[in-house]
Amino acid sequence: MAQHSVTAEEIDRIHGTPGRYWHTLEDGRLQCDLCPRFCKLREGQRGLCFVRGCRHGELALTTYGRSSGFCIDPIEKKPLNHFLPGTPVLSFGTAGCNLACKFCQNWDISKSRKFDRLQSRASPDSIAASALRTNSRSVAFTYNDPVIFMEYAIDTALACHEKGVETVAVTAGYITREPRVEFFRHMDAANVDLKAFTERFYRKLCGGHLEPVLETIRYLKHETRLWFELTYLLIPGENDSEGEIESMTQWIVEQLGPDVPLHFTAFHPDWKMMDKPATPSATLSRSRAIALKNGIHYAYTGNIHDFAGSSTYCHQCGNMLIGRDWYELSTWSLGFEKTQPVCQNCQTPVAGIFESQPGTWGARCQTVRLHD
Repeated sequence: MAQHSVTAEEIDRIHGTPGRYWHTLEDGRLQCDLCPRFCKLREGQRGLCFVRGCRHGELALTTYGRSSGFCIDPIEKKPLNHFLPGTPVLSFGTAGCNLACKFCQNWDISKSRKFDRLQSRASPDSIAASALRTNSRSVAFTYNDPVIFMEYAIDTALACHEKGVETVAVTAGYITREPRVEFFRHMDAANVDLKAFTERFYRKLCGGHLEPVLETIRYLKHETRLWFELTYLLIPGENDSEGEIESMTQWIVEQLGPDVPLHFTAFHPDWKMMDKPATPSATLSRSRAIALKNGIHYAYTGNIHDFAGSSTYCHQCGNMLIGRDWYELSTWSLGFEKTQPVCQNCQTPVAGIFESQPGTWGARCQTVRLHD
């Protein structure tokens, strides 16, 4: 059985857990192969993510066992609308990120260059035990991208699964092929943040590239059994044109099929994009309408109060399956034929991971302190 525990004393002593996916170049530098950046590092240097660096000629993860804090959230906040609705999820992140999004809305965590943000220390076993103790159905790796702390996330996922706790990755999907396979093998659900549908946007505003993200999304659909949903943050004048939404939603239907839920969320000025206005609600509604027109069965609006846009409907008869007022669930009109969730009105199958009754966690967000 894998050993998951690491004490606070060991963390202080190690100052960096060995990381995977790297090789040494002819000039002596170390190349990190985890993500498409392929950072090339000399002794003591760290990659753009800031948490993976070269120490004693090897790759080290400097945030293993250290977190920016733990909180119990509604699963819908990730956002996941088709994965155990209404249930609590124990959420945490670390520091750093392998993209450089100018509009980052968790910038105080993902852009952190100081470990004073990492106040909570917890081993994988203690996280799993805390999820069980707080009746959290799942643990989410979120707030910053778990790809960059994959060793810690995987060990935590192993510990969670031993206790019957599900795992959720909230990620931008910026990862290379081999680590992608290993990382997602240990996840039960994911939300992938598709930043835009143009290379220009990724290069200009994220410092990355679009195609590796599309590769991750295609991989999740066609080579895994993991449940996943997509999020698209609409930024006025940057990625919200009707043409881009048309192209993106058509691609989703053609490449992934109609059953992958798509969340359009509202931008609020933050980080290095304070000059942009907040997304008008009409833009979210328009984008959702385009997605539905192009054949996506489950399209949502988020970061705004929109009961109709955040509720789930049967794509066949239009019956409301799950009513949502922010994160509070109301209507529940799902039935089951054996283990297949269906619309109670017309028995059309509904895509997702559901139980016979919804959870009752509601909109609460509860801070948790873990003790190793």
